[in-house]
Amino acid sequence: MASLKDMRGKAKEAGLMKLDKLIATRQRIPNCEIPIPIPELCARYEKLYTGAINDVMRELTLLDQNLPSDIMPLRDEMTVCGEAFTVKSAPNVMIEGEMTFRAQMLDEFKPNGVVVWDTSSDVEASLWGGVMTATAITKGIRGAVIAGGIRDTKQILEQNFPVFYRYRTSNGSLGRCMITHYQVPIKVGKVTVRPGDIIFGDIDGVLCIPREIAYDVLLRAEGIERNEVDIFSWVRQGDTISEIIDKGGYF
Repeated sequence: MASLKDMRGKAKEAGLMKLDKLIATRQRIPNCEIPIPIPELCARYEKLYTGAINDVMRELTLLDQNLPSDIMPLRDEMTVCGEAFTVKSAPNVMIEGEMTFRAQMLDEFKPNGVVVWDTSSDVEASLWGGVMTATAITKGIRGAVIAGGIRDTKQILEQNFPVFYRYRTSNGSLGRCMITHYQVPIKVGKVTVRPGDIIFGDIDGVLCIPREIAYDVLLRAEGIERNEVDIFSWVRQGDTISEIIDKGGYF
């Protein structure tokens, strides 16, 4: 017969939440290799546009890879692609330790990255400015996607650095918000962004392409773009709608 102690032990074990699988799924960070060098991948993506890439992910039933539609480029012609370097901050009155943690984060910026910053829906502070831009450039960062505010806009523009953002404000971040994590999975709108995922942005917004499929998505999107060259030529030469569809076109 089991002792009272054994029975209590089993009851306690049964009552524990088993979260290992959930943690493994939610906090997963991809580490798969991409078949071509990252600079080549980025250069090829930057010749494409969000519509074609988004259509490919729709074919793969990935319908929630577009970051919130109010995140737009500082200049219409700005296009960027790179590996996600994720940052999370939150509104906070605390200041102590913030600059040390920020410096640690900046030291870990890597070439070919795109900073993706989850601000926890902050609407008061700027998280990116002129000095951050200069620092990112020296580290080989390709661009920044800030789901919140920026400032020093003139300085950013002068450095010709691709920045995507929600709003501008002169409010600095110190004393208003605090960086809590970096290089962890974050969620911006409906999109989960993991460190190393491929980020692509242009005049129509920002997409997150899961790292595991980034090369396949690139190949398919390049095919779509080639097909669209044909479609435009068929339209210009006066082909009927039926003729264009019969040849593989679409509208």
